[in-house]
Amino acid sequence: MNKIDRRKARLGYLYVALAAILFAISGTAAKFLFNGGITAFELIQMRTTLAFSGLLVWLCLKEPALLKISTKSLPYFFSLGVFGIGSAQFFYLLAISKINVAAAILLHYTGPVFVALYVVFVQRQKLSIQSKLAIVGTLIGCFLVVGAYNLQLFALNRGGILAGFMAAIAFAVYSILSDYGMRSHSPWTVLLYGMLFAAVMWNILHPPVEAFLHGYSPIQWGCIAFIGIFGTIFPFGLYFKAIKRIKPTNASITATLEPISAGVIAALFLGEVMVPLQIVGGLIVIGSIIILQSSSADR
Repeated sequence: MNKIDRRKARLGYLYVALAAILFAISGTAAKFLFNGGITAFELIQMRTTLAFSGLLVWLCLKEPALLKISTKSLPYFFSLGVFGIGSAQFFYLLAISKINVAAAILLHYTGPVFVALYVVFVQRQKLSIQSKLAIVGTLIGCFLVVGAYNLQLFALNRGGILAGFMAAIAFAVYSILSDYGMRSHSPWTVLLYGMLFAAVMWNILHPPVEAFLHGYSPIQWGCIAFIGIFGTIFPFGLYFKAIKRIKPTNASITATLEPISAGVIAALFLGEVMVPLQIVGGLIVIGSIIILQSSSADR
């Protein structure tokens, strides 16, 4: 690798790291809003609406050609927005509202496991031994992360845990559909129209723009704006720039910095601390996802 390629690679890893940190800050900001009484339904409506609006303005000014799509692709973008982006972000926020930020993000990060299961049962492909071990490792790690080792199982927030796994399934749907869409569209086009249908969905399921009409404090408005713009558009943009410089697999592995960052940030600003067994479980999950991603790249 020459000097220019090394510089491009370093920039790629830096972009992924920044994206992961922005996503982590966004999760902690969301928990702060939930602690202040905002619901997951209200926040998902504001997040998707702000993200779509901001991205639309940016593309109109910078890349208007990326706005053009055919009517035949609308069913695809509907599926991506409703079953992928809209569902993944809602269940992700719902999980954060009910359990620790780091635990919720770690559950969300089990999405590649469901992608692997899709490969096995739908595409009829065989998994390598490494992938099988990674899936088992992920399950063991999740068992520890959610505190299922606690004998008081009924004291666990089962709604939050279920929401975390639902976020992972929706994330897997988003991953599969976005990969398909980016074969014929720009990543920005895929994100824009996926976010459009996500915003439409959450302005139908929740009274239209109702979430914007509350009397929030300046700090709350700042967190809302951060989540919608700097916690959504910016990290996606950084990630897209990264995968132009490094392999997508390397980017996704580097992105596991997100749950680590989220754990540190939530501990510092919200006082959320994971017990040693949960930390061990988190490390097992991260290690398993790295193995799973690496194994997928080898195939």
